[in-house]
Amino acid sequence: MIILHEYPLNMVDHYGFRKFCNTIQPLFKVVSRSTIKADILHIYDVEKHKTMKLLNKTHGRIAITMDLWTANHQNKGYMTITTHFIDNNWVLQNRLIRFVYVPCPHTRDVLTKVLKDCFYEWNIDRKLSTLTVDNCSTNDAVVGDLLKDLPRVSLMLRGSLFHMRCCAHILNLIVQDGLSVIGDVIAKIRESVAYWSASPKRVQRFDEAAHQESIESTKKLALDCKTRWNSTYLMLETAFIYKEAFIRLQLREPQYNCLPIEEEWHMAKQVSSKLKVFYDATLLFLWNTISNVQCLFPKNLSN
Repeated sequence: MIILHEYPLNMVDHYGFRKFCNTIQPLFKVVSRSTIKADILHIYDVEKHKTMKLLNKTHGRIAITMDLWTANHQNKGYMTITTHFIDNNWVLQNRLIRFVYVPCPHTRDVLTKVLKDCFYEWNIDRKLSTLTVDNCSTNDAVVGDLLKDLPRVSLMLRGSLFHMRCCAHILNLIVQDGLSVIGDVIAKIRESVAYWSASPKRVQRFDEAAHQESIESTKKLALDCKTRWNSTYLMLETAFIYKEAFIRLQLREPQYNCLPIEEEWHMAKQVSSKLKVFYDATLLFLWNTISNVQCLFPKNLSN
């Protein structure tokens, strides 16, 4: 339960939790934080051993995806390394084998060392097929360093296919460049959406204004995630539907002062129409991947 829901380990010391356990089974002795920690680490070791055994038994190639990001609340960098392979029963497997803190600076040498250590530790350095990473110069250098150290004879076509650039990330770079043109307009729309979604009372007033403007859509305003451009696109598309409601509310709410002007609405609409092409392309990436996998493994992905 603690692992599944990411509860804090010290919940076993909470009075309410202990009382709850005692109510269910008075004879049960609640364990300490130290015992919980030891049990979780033991589970990790067991699962790691199972995964290593599965990787060792696999006769096919193993594709790697790597991602690196910085946690905003900690300002620390983390890396995840995931394996993708078809096991000996022709079942597609995706296993996360590393989730590791990477100290700054995130240079090519640091990232290369983390990846190499992971490959050697899991004994997959001679089974690799491709490495998919974001499209940045540091990753280009990392791949170059890896190809110097990994045995070329064990790679497909001596490593010429090893480096794979993430299509979704390339698409994101293109879109973010376009969104920067209307950054101020998006900020106003985002602030408008946040304002009228801030409380149930404001949501109710917004719904009333939409009804008065004869807007029949049932879509709800949704604030975007700044790092996910597709959510920005969806936020804009919904905001356009309720444009007249925003304008009406400005006349009645003195504190609402972030409404875009008509020219800004028009500019955002023009850019958003271009974004739809990229949004559809993203969905195409997703569904093509799912369809291809279902063709290979229809029994395992029937749900």
